[in-house]
Amino acid sequence: MLRSLEDLIGVSVIATNGEIGKICNFLFDDQSWTIRYLVVDVGNWLARRDVVISVSAIGPPDWEARAFHASLSKEQVRHSPNIDSAKPVSRQQEIAMTDHFGWPAYWDTFINAEVPAVSIPAGQEFPVPAGENPHLRSRDDVAGYGVWANEGEIGRLESFIVDEASWHIGYLDVKTGDWLHCRSMLVPTRWVKSVSWADHRVNLHHTWKHL
Repeated sequence: MLRSLEDLIGVSVIATNGEIGKICNFLFDDQSWTIRYLVVDVGNWLARRDVVISVSAIGPPDWEARAFHASLSKEQVRHSPNIDSAKPVSRQQEIAMTDHFGWPAYWDTFINAEVPAVSIPAGQEFPVPAGENPHLRSRDDVAGYGVWANEGEIGRLESFIVDEASWHIGYLDVKTGDWLHCRSMLVPTRWVKSVSWADHRVNLHHTWKHL
């Protein structure tokens, strides 16, 4: 089923032995348009504010309870590498998480070889090296970007529409017009030519007449 990512904010994530916290953000790959990680606000049971959990550990949603069940324990989360989700996530940090949790690595072997794995003590913070994943982006960072067709800006990115089974982002929810005459437009992610992080804009292949 397709859902707006806004609908998933605040949904609980339940470990095998209790609640971890509530979803507060997402990290996605801007090439495959796939959600890779949930950012979960853990409240006050951990010293850090939030944790990063791979969608590969998440089961189907229970919408009646507004919860996702995760195949990990709270102890695993407690001793996991400390990732600052507000900063770019490096490939080394991803490797550290996959090693700790036993998650499958989604990246290609040749990319994995570019940045060697490092041994990181549980819970220890470490700086983001030059080997950051340039295509792993925060939903919070990208919301509000301008969306541009060939002739000019058509609106602002408000949210993302995701398939809850595959975690694939199929559409961008774009607000067009001014505050008095605004409307929503769903733009397929296959129409995206590039994302410019420096200019805070999403560039489309299409012209106005194709939208």
